[in-house]
Amino acid sequence: MSYADLFTPTEEHAALRAMIAEFTRNEVEPQAAKHDALGELNVPLFRKLADLGLLGITVPTEWGGAGMDTVAAVIVHHELSKSDPGFTLAYLAHSMLFVNNFFHCSNDEQKRRVLPKVISGEWIAGMGMTEPGAGTDVLGMTTTATRDGDSWVLNGTKTYITNGCDGFCFLVYAKVEGRVTAFLVDRDCPGFSSSNHIDKLGMRGSTMAELIFDNCRVPANNLLGEIGGGVTHMMRNLEMERLTLAGMSCGIADRCVEIMVRHGQERRAFGKPIDTYGQIQRYIAEGYAMTEAAKCLTYNAAREVSADSNARVLSDAAKLFAAPVGKTLADWAMQVMGGSGYCREYPVERLWRDAKLLEIGGGTLEAHHKNITKDLARLRSL
Repeated sequence: MSYADLFTPTEEHAALRAMIAEFTRNEVEPQAAKHDALGELNVPLFRKLADLGLLGITVPTEWGGAGMDTVAAVIVHHELSKSDPGFTLAYLAHSMLFVNNFFHCSNDEQKRRVLPKVISGEWIAGMGMTEPGAGTDVLGMTTTATRDGDSWVLNGTKTYITNGCDGFCFLVYAKVEGRVTAFLVDRDCPGFSSSNHIDKLGMRGSTMAELIFDNCRVPANNLLGEIGGGVTHMMRNLEMERLTLAGMSCGIADRCVEIMVRHGQERRAFGKPIDTYGQIQRYIAEGYAMTEAAKCLTYNAAREVSADSNARVLSDAAKLFAAPVGKTLADWAMQVMGGSGYCREYPVERLWRDAKLLEIGGGTLEAHHKNITKDLARLRSL
């Protein structure tokens, strides 16, 4: 292993990748198909991530985290997604959308109260941003929060929330007199509930539900940051979210290249391995090149993203490019495998279903087009 490697730049990163790869092979892979079929999160396995120090991977060590960087976060999502992108999505919602975001917008009292619970895995967490009438247009959200004595009263609904069934606490965005503001809401807050599990096409190893706030009373000290500061928190965390989602797509693509290479050697047609035919060679060769390109862009962008940086154009570009690569590689792997790739006996059809969400979640491809064009125009005028 060369430590000039873009994907694994230090010995610490190399050790992390080796650990996650082994955990994925031994623990994640054997349960992936079962929990996809059930549409359930493997909660005991999820809590094993705490034993590996992964649930607070970007939190400084003095607060109980691993103290690692964005590249490390991408490595974890990349490796886990080779076997179970759905399980990985639950991890992303907990460790990135909640833990990483919460750490940077909370005060010390809130950190002391909450971080030990979520980093240990005692509490599973998530984030509530999307609403039935506001997805990409997050500023169009209608959930409100009004101060009433020593509480905030929240009213509204969040939807398509990963970990919505299993989670105990959520970082929730609501408007205070029209200004987007962040709150910590947990299941002990009166007036808070979640819907039944929303069934979905892919990423079935994680659960999804609505979060419902019906005059939900949230303690005043659960306000995160300042009133109106929610947009800043949201935008800062989106860079990390988009890069880890891009890392997930790289994991799907890597696994699909591996599947195509093995099947191409083992499957014979007309007396020869099918990888001797040009049609199959195209899928393997172009798929490998696309996968490596996606990894290069994703890891290069990850080097530039931290809590203090502003690298939205790079994180948007990484996800814009990588997300379709994962979906394309899954499609090509299915084509190479033929009828067997279409059957649930093999992982390709599950990876194919999982990959589609990466073109939607964490910002649609169309949102990335808008953001990149806007940011490039702004940078040109500087």
